[in-house]
Amino acid sequence: MRYSQLLLPTLKETPAEAEVVSHKLLLRAGFIRKITSGVYSYLPLGLATLRKVEKIVREEMNNGGAQEVLLPMVQPADLWQESGRWDKYGPELLRFKDRHGRESCLGPTHEEVITTLVRREVHSYRGLPLNLYQIQTKFRDEIRPRFGLMRGREFIMKDGYSFDATEEDAGKTYETMHYAYHRVFSRCGLKFRAVEADTGTIGGNFSHEFMVLADTGEDTLVICKKCTYAANMEKATAMAPVAPVEEVALLPLAKKETPGKRKVGAVTEFLGITAQELVKTMVYLVDGQPVAVLLRGDHEVQPVKLKNLLGAVEVEMADDKQVFDATGVPTGYLGPIGLKIRVVADREVALMKNFVVGANEKNFHSLNVNLGRDFEVEDVADLRMVTEDDRCPVCGAELNLTRGIEVGHIFKLGKTYSQALNGVFLDNQGQEQHYVMGCYGIGVSRTVAASIEQNHDKDGIIFPLPIAPFQVVVLNLSPNDEVITAAAEKLYLEFKQQGVDVLIDDRDERPGSKFKDADLIGIPYRLTVGKSFAKEGVVEIRKRVDGETSSLPLAEVVPDLTARIRTELAAVV
Repeated sequence: MRYSQLLLPTLKETPAEAEVVSHKLLLRAGFIRKITSGVYSYLPLGLATLRKVEKIVREEMNNGGAQEVLLPMVQPADLWQESGRWDKYGPELLRFKDRHGRESCLGPTHEEVITTLVRREVHSYRGLPLNLYQIQTKFRDEIRPRFGLMRGREFIMKDGYSFDATEEDAGKTYETMHYAYHRVFSRCGLKFRAVEADTGTIGGNFSHEFMVLADTGEDTLVICKKCTYAANMEKATAMAPVAPVEEVALLPLAKKETPGKRKVGAVTEFLGITAQELVKTMVYLVDGQPVAVLLRGDHEVQPVKLKNLLGAVEVEMADDKQVFDATGVPTGYLGPIGLKIRVVADREVALMKNFVVGANEKNFHSLNVNLGRDFEVEDVADLRMVTEDDRCPVCGAELNLTRGIEVGHIFKLGKTYSQALNGVFLDNQGQEQHYVMGCYGIGVSRTVAASIEQNHDKDGIIFPLPIAPFQVVVLNLSPNDEVITAAAEKLYLEFKQQGVDVLIDDRDERPGSKFKDADLIGIPYRLTVGKSFAKEGVVEIRKRVDGETSSLPLAEVVPDLTARIRTELAAVV
């Protein structure tokens, strides 16, 4: 491709709307342009990079035995009502009516559609296992779309779905897809980690997220420094607490005035205790109903864990007014004794003795409080966020908290959808059984953004070779010089003949502008045909990733660099 003919509107300044690195650079490099909130057009280089990712995804899905299909983006409401997700999915599901008044939605995912397709076409165990996938535009009506391609409303996704006859076979398919995902992200040149994750609105009972490691990631990952344990913060657990070996005598319940002491730090300082000796009572609205959550003073609630414990759709922390309306007690003095709303406790609280809580009276706290003697709870579970002070639940080693960007998610769905949608087949005994399903998603457009978050510098994008829109850019620094132009054209044509993706910058621009644009768009290899060629007959070769520079005679450039590129690509295949 010739730069002079390419739609590549680079920008010198960062648009005010851009917040994260990938959003800034995708806009500045001319890869995307905003149409409306959370919706973008992909310009030629943006689309070229997407296609590179898609190609890798297709190859690995096909190698894993999956077959590609294409499903409708518009989905009828009755399928979602049949599965029970029409109301459960929430406001991110964009619903609308057609001219006949029939309700539909824009597909954010396709479990209902694919299960309906298979239940109509596969009726015998002989048609199983079956693994189908598609690469398609999805739409989720995010309340706050942000960060460009990282969290848009419209995005490109690979979603796959497997159907097996038994749990054992489904487990094998899951492992095959787990391996395929490792291959995809390795081939994309990314540093990533697979972590245990919550299944969310998709359902099922087991899942892994594939996270690109980046300081700018939205998600917190909990990774053991010794063993293979890794989970996102929603799923992560610490080593289970152990009850004290020696029996602790229960002290008499007492009440103490704590004037104006509402926060954990203020209360503990006033009473001369540690945060580990205090239990705070947090009120959450769970599907609109108040629930009190008890946890140690130095811990924080993990809302997804609470949501899963209570089987809720929505969980949010109550504000001061909502707390007072539900309990009649001002925030900061709330405790579980005599509380009239539902109370649940973190598992750490169940082992504590003689702790401090709010006395349900302004300016007072209760001392020497004990679960079982002074109050009861309905449920005890792991409800808190893990910290770096915790130990690995598998091996007991230290944990490391780092940041990551979710680019893939695989689920063991079990029979969640096949039972809801009556997806059945006849087994080898002639008995009706429900399919055992799996679900496998990759955010294709998000992978592009995540790659930039992980691979950039002050000058622009540094694309890994496998997903770069072009592998080589040839800079003609003197378009009006016949000798230099002839050499640049020779390189361009020979690279094309070798199947190398090459861009020639043949614009009549200053050399400085060409250098800046080449760095900005992140092409792995930059070839400069300029003064050095005119004087010495050599072409400068510069690697974008580390700035390493070398020079070769014109005749040696294409064979040498083509071999290098093929070797690099082979190393990740």
